Amino acid sequence: MNKAIRITKSREGWILEAALILLAILFVIPIYYLIVTTFKSPDEATFHPLALPFHFTLSNYYEAWNAMNYPKVLMNTSIITVCSVAGIILFSSMAAYSLARRDHAVNRAIFYFFLAGMMVPFQMGLVSLFKLINSLGIMDTLLAVICVNIGGGGIVALFLFKSFITASVPIELEEAAFIDGCSVQKTFWFIAFPLLTPVTATVAILSTLNVWNDFLNPLLFLQSRENSLILLEVYRNIGQFSVDWTSLFPMLLLGVAPLMFFYLIMQRYVIKGVAAGALKG
Repeated sequence: MNKAIRITKSREGWILEAALILLAILFVIPIYYLIVTTFKSPDEATFHPLALPFHFTLSNYYEAWNAMNYPKVLMNTSIITVCSVAGIILFSSMAAYSLARRDHAVNRAIFYFFLAGMMVPFQMGLVSLFKLINSLGIMDTLLAVICVNIGGGGIVALFLFKSFITASVPIELEEAAFIDGCSVQKTFWFIAFPLLTPVTATVAILSTLNVWNDFLNPLLFLQSRENSLILLEVYRNIGQFSVDWTSLFPMLLLGVAPLMFFYLIMQRYVIKGVAAGALKG
């Protein structure tokens, strides 16, 4: 009887493993198609879409590099990403610390007010936001996109920081610092903030992914080619009636390569930070 049960469980395990392998193959096929197409000529990509390149060439990458003005758009995208993520971490961590350590009705109402912003679609405020940016005189500047990114991305970051501080930062350390004469600012920067490394890394990763892949905000607030970003250049090189996939795919890979490199370095912090911040709300 036990032997029959073991055989049945073994078969179920093999079936499950085979199903997972097939599922993995389904996910890998589009990535494989994307990569191999970048090394093909247009005719070869059309008539042999899934075959390996018969004539291996890097000319598609060379053309995409020049068409996008890649060094310039990479610098613009990097500036916006770094400044936006730094602003999100800076303002959200300070606000979360204040809301977490002053637990009274007013602070709770402010926190719920911020959370309510997560329930309102971002697109509903685009017209007002466009008018605001235009009235400030920063239209068609990188600063406009940075400010919008900080305002939009700070809500989720605030929630993560507050949850982590409440659950994982001992208040006794801060009380000891106050007894030793530390001000609130010094206590936050020298005592509390160093303990926020896991959630800070998580916020940095999630914010970087969102800002780097954002298309709508740059499309609205950046009009000149001088301030263009990677995704805008990819969009501008798509034809109105047809698309040259051998030109588009290298642009996509050039755009996503820095992001993949960053994510591979930082991914070990994601689960740790999210799990620690989710223990207590």
